[in-house]
Amino acid sequence: MGFLDHLMRDIRSVINRDGEQNAIPPLDGALSPNDRLEACTAIGDPLPGLDDVVAAPDGALFVSAGRRVIKLSGPGFVNRALVFEFAGEAGGLALHPDGRLLVCVAGHGLAAVDPAKPDPHWLRNCDGRPLAGLLSVAAAPDGRIFAVEGSFARTPAEWRHDLMEKRHNGRLIVCGAALDSATTLLGDLHYPYGLAIESGQLWFTESWAHRVSRMPLPRNGSAAPQTVLRNLPGYPARLQGDGRGGFYLALFARRTHLIEFVLKEDDFRNEMIASMPPDHWVAPAYSGGADCLEPMQIGGVKALGIQKPWAPPRSYGLLVHLDGNGEPTSSIHSRAGGRFHGITSACATSQGTVIASRGAGCLLLEPGELR
Repeated sequence: MGFLDHLMRDIRSVINRDGEQNAIPPLDGALSPNDRLEACTAIGDPLPGLDDVVAAPDGALFVSAGRRVIKLSGPGFVNRALVFEFAGEAGGLALHPDGRLLVCVAGHGLAAVDPAKPDPHWLRNCDGRPLAGLLSVAAAPDGRIFAVEGSFARTPAEWRHDLMEKRHNGRLIVCGAALDSATTLLGDLHYPYGLAIESGQLWFTESWAHRVSRMPLPRNGSAAPQTVLRNLPGYPARLQGDGRGGFYLALFARRTHLIEFVLKEDDFRNEMIASMPPDHWVAPAYSGGADCLEPMQIGGVKALGIQKPWAPPRSYGLLVHLDGNGEPTSSIHSRAGGRFHGITSACATSQGTVIASRGAGCLLLEPGELR
């Protein structure tokens, strides 16, 4: 059986040699490499476990970092105040039209934090399954709440397992403003990570399928999604509106030919999962270079003490601006030898674009606008 598996894999690679799983697109055009992320200003002290950032109507920021949600305000966002501390890791954030803060909490579900009440209201299950892997949430103008769960078998901290186990059991759910009547709109998604609502359209990303899709906001039942961007050169994370009809698309890591090769080699991949700690797998990473035991990713090594910026990266920093049609218009990068990798979110503020670098645990401020 093993021989037949290898033979069929080789036949498929010859017949479909230019298919999505074989051809990683280059970084060119609007995605051409640069070092603009390196020129951004770090906002305050590092925030361990930094994950998401959203802008409030009063100009402040809400940030998820570890188990905490923190509010940043003032010029340069120098003032910090604890909003709430959860029992699990806080992830995706969104503001509801009625003023509540929606928070995805790993292993626990979706929390709605009302500033006027001491305890959050919870959505913990949907269609009989616990919501353990929520990644992003968005609220529609009519009050309905949409959320994506990357995997029902793995928590967000186990994202590498989900990729290397080649799962695609993520889902898109919807519930009422009171966190009631939760139902699944789409299932069998390839690790849906980001979610945004703009002009009556629901946009979402799928990390392991390397694509961005959209569909009309469903009224009765579910609408069929349309792929807007396919075969991206990295793994898309969160998607947020830029306030001008476009979007900020975060990519938390680059794809490499080595990782794509490992995903095809089932025997090697299964042995790697069984015998090695996840931080040492041949897999994407939010950051790299700090551990001498991590895989070198072939060309991603140092020369004369300097990480080569053109090398196939273990980690990378990339934020892309999309127009209202989903077409990339510009991008900012932190290349293989840079500091600010693992970009998971970005939002527009009156002070500039604020970017979450999970790999560095830093919030970054880009004073200009990405167009």
